Amino acid sequence: MDNEQVAAILQEIGTLLELKGENPFKSRAYANAARTLESLSEPLAQIVAENRLGQIKGVGEALQKKITELVQTGKLVYYDELKASLPAGLLEMLTIQGLGPKKVKALYDKLGIENMDQLESACQAGKVAVLEGFGDKSQANILAGIAFRRKYATRHLLPDALAAAQPILEALRDHPEVIRCGPAGSVRRHKEIIGDIDFLASSKKPAGVIDYFTRLPGVTQVLAKGDTKASVILPGGIQADLRVVSDLEFPFALAYFTGSKEHNIVMRQRAIQRGLRLNEYGLFRSQEETRDPALLVPCPTEEEIFSQLGLAYIPPELREDQGEFAAAEQGAIPRLLEWTDLKGSLHNHSVWSDGRGTLAEIAACMEDLGCAYWAITDHSKSSIQANGLDSQRLQQQLQEIQQVNNQLADQGTDFRLLSGVEVDILGEGRLDFEDELLSRLEVVVASLHQGFTQNEAETTRRLIRAAENPFVHMLGHLTGRLLLEREPYAVNQRAVIDACAATGTWIELNAHPYRFDLDWRLWSYARSKGVRCVINCDAHRHEDAGFLRLGAGIARKGWLTRQDVVNTLPLAQLKQALAAKRSAAK
Repeated sequence: MDNEQVAAILQEIGTLLELKGENPFKSRAYANAARTLESLSEPLAQIVAENRLGQIKGVGEALQKKITELVQTGKLVYYDELKASLPAGLLEMLTIQGLGPKKVKALYDKLGIENMDQLESACQAGKVAVLEGFGDKSQANILAGIAFRRKYATRHLLPDALAAAQPILEALRDHPEVIRCGPAGSVRRHKEIIGDIDFLASSKKPAGVIDYFTRLPGVTQVLAKGDTKASVILPGGIQADLRVVSDLEFPFALAYFTGSKEHNIVMRQRAIQRGLRLNEYGLFRSQEETRDPALLVPCPTEEEIFSQLGLAYIPPELREDQGEFAAAEQGAIPRLLEWTDLKGSLHNHSVWSDGRGTLAEIAACMEDLGCAYWAITDHSKSSIQANGLDSQRLQQQLQEIQQVNNQLADQGTDFRLLSGVEVDILGEGRLDFEDELLSRLEVVVASLHQGFTQNEAETTRRLIRAAENPFVHMLGHLTGRLLLEREPYAVNQRAVIDACAATGTWIELNAHPYRFDLDWRLWSYARSKGVRCVINCDAHRHEDAGFLRLGAGIARKGWLTRQDVVNTLPLAQLKQALAAKRSAAK
């Protein structure tokens, strides 16, 4: 097991101990150890092999034995026995927003509730509201949380789908009977949430490819299996479907199964208007539905299909029937952003607040990745839960950033850290720091982290007031949504976009997979108003730099080009752009 896997198990042990009512210091020790292991810069396997676990702060002898067992065997008897001592449904109940271990334990102890169904029944009967520490509001929120979980029970985050798809694709490409293959469906369109993964392959021997697919490592269950298609379940409960077609049919099937449904309807209508029929098997010279190969219009690629229908090629991300056809008719599909256009991220965290890397470690890592710059925007003081910085600590951090940059300059490298903050937007739109301090920072991200229950008008006013501050460069994660976990708070997004257009404030496309906020559906409006985008990782670990690539895919869905995205600029031009808003306010 690697560092992250071991840390996750230690964290769960701490939670299980809380559910059992064990000494809180014991459960806290596991949670602290988990955080420590996640922040390590070297593999646990190496530390264990060199017998250095005892040198890690907070890892006592008992924890050393458990960590060693996990690293060396991939299992932990203590963990398995602890899980078995409690109903499995208690952990599932913890996924409901607002239910922590203490409340779940109270529900279990006082009402004997062991799972989500029992919890729902108890809430509907009014039994939860009368418990100490709950009340009518808590009971209503629990019911809403259960409904939310069920609504998205079969939905998955995009990166989880991509991670599950990658080994399947590699295996299919290695199969000698596979001619072409690739993903289709919502994964290929880069939707932020997906239902299942669609794979498509071409072969002269489809049955053999299907059999191979259903036997691949990682397939936990075969739902259906035929000669040309199969459905399986992958780790994490993601359903994956494979269709195998002839290579002649492959471009048509790829276009059809990529979708979306709305896009496909328009494509078929365009074919009919030209006396043709388009389906998953081909484009045919026919007035009726057919698969007659004698009537087929040969199209070796998707590009040729679009050309036959009088269209420029439409990238998969745009196939949502949201303006792509009018643009393709006029040859006006823009050159969409490529993830390699991005030079760095302007919203990231370090060990100074709730991140995992030191400034020097972050600089070294991001330079190695080929970035030109990386902004350090740790939380401000009101984000107590994230170890937010007060003004004194922020000024100390400024000095350390300068020291790191001086060292980089001495080494002859052009990479630089940028100073900044993610400043909390407080009540009525006030900011957590005074303008004088904000003016000394290179990057200021203003975000909401509290007051989510305010009405739409109040939340909108807070965001607009923040945008009007001349020292705020951008608004962070505009709606506060957490995909599959929390709905966005009430806000008039178009009104905020209009305010950003009027003030020259940028809007973040937060590329964290739980956020992807601002939503891709609103970027066309923002772009039409002249509002520029900043694709940010909101990184808390080095690995989070990979979110830039995911964010670029969402930006492509929003029709964004290189010119629309601020952090495609080289460092010198970026600094000019950062200074522009403040200059305009003078």
